[in-house]
Amino acid sequence: MKNTLKKIVHEDNFLSLVGNLTISFFGIAGFALLARSFQMEVFGEWVLFISSAAFIEMFRYGIINTAIIRFLSGAEQEERVKFIGSNGLIGLIATFIICILLYVCLYTFYESIHNSGYELFFKWYPLLALINLPMNTALVIMQADLKFGKILFIRSLESVGFFVVVVVNFFFLQMTLLQLVLAFLVIDAFTSGVCIFMGWDGLKYIPKATKNAIKVLLNFSKYTTFTLIGTNLLRSADTFIISFSPLGTAAVALYSIPMKLTELQQIPLRSFAATAFPKLSKASMQKNVEEVKEIFYTYSGAMTYLFIFISLVTFVFADFFILILGGRQYLGTDPITGFNAATIMRIFSIYGLLLPIDRMTGIGLDSINKPNINFLKVLYMVIANVIGDLIAVFIFKSLSLVAVASIFFTTIGIWVGFYYMNKELSLNYRHIFTSGIDFYKMLYGKFMKNLT
Repeated sequence: MKNTLKKIVHEDNFLSLVGNLTISFFGIAGFALLARSFQMEVFGEWVLFISSAAFIEMFRYGIINTAIIRFLSGAEQEERVKFIGSNGLIGLIATFIICILLYVCLYTFYESIHNSGYELFFKWYPLLALINLPMNTALVIMQADLKFGKILFIRSLESVGFFVVVVVNFFFLQMTLLQLVLAFLVIDAFTSGVCIFMGWDGLKYIPKATKNAIKVLLNFSKYTTFTLIGTNLLRSADTFIISFSPLGTAAVALYSIPMKLTELQQIPLRSFAATAFPKLSKASMQKNVEEVKEIFYTYSGAMTYLFIFISLVTFVFADFFILILGGRQYLGTDPITGFNAATIMRIFSIYGLLLPIDRMTGIGLDSINKPNINFLKVLYMVIANVIGDLIAVFIFKSLSLVAVASIFFTTIGIWVGFYYMNKELSLNYRHIFTSGIDFYKMLYGKFMKNLT
């Protein structure tokens, strides 16, 4: 029994899941305290800062992340060093370009940005991008190597550190929003410093970068970059469109509460996807089609059944989760905006049922070297989402319909993704559900065996 537990603790899926659970716990707890620390309009500005930063991070690391994970899987040491160095050089150049563009926009359109709620982002994100480059580069290398224990350590330094700042602020300091952003920068600087000290960031290999390795990474990434931008737009477009609508930052804050709660649904999804992608990529590069299909079926099925349970819980206890995360000010129908956060949460619960197969078709297409098809899949979803959001906000003036648009575009993504996966691998969708049942039967059998 002891050996079995030891084996489970060191298993990739378990470490990835624990890592995401830990990070999400501190992230959600910190979010809940911040929602109680500021008035709704001010909290909406924080949401815009974080959402905008996450969007640009997706662009910055879309250039390198997926490609480096795929090509480091099974690479020899000499080739590995070239890829890591080339990855670091691309990331550094991309970061400087983004910083310059943001500052040019800030000083060219200063008055408009100052009045829009995005001033903190344009002023401070460029510095954040430079500070967290070593940390984020280390994380992607660790994921490619399936070193989820070290990933947990790195991400815990950042999330736990910032959570401590948020707790101290809530009970003692009452910082301004600017001071909170500066504290966030300090925490990221410390975490990056640790990655550099431990030699995990790989930036020391930049002199080993080669034109061929850069070409290989960029050729693959020309699609994955826009795929990741599109993927982030699927999460951020709601916030951006609401912020530019007459509904204002108060509506952004209210909508962000149920949206944050969807992270509860996505914790296991991110964990299993992080382990599935390197495995799918390795099997694909070894031209083992049957193994690719088996991994796809098992992960898709297991996560789908798990999400049925998770979505049921979030649907039934929506009001409780809203109370825990946002406080009583977000319960019931808000008198300012006229919207109900719990209703939006229940719509997101239905949306959560669709996430596993959508995510698996996406990483499946990338792993079989079809990033161009995955890009098209996400493009269709983004178009559907933006159209749905614009209609919901500007015609019907409804946050609930913004959430309904999420169900619509995800359904499109599943259909498109499975259609193209089926063309490449000749899939049988029924095997997703039978493989999911087999997965849990296997877990149950192992559990019963260990009890006897």
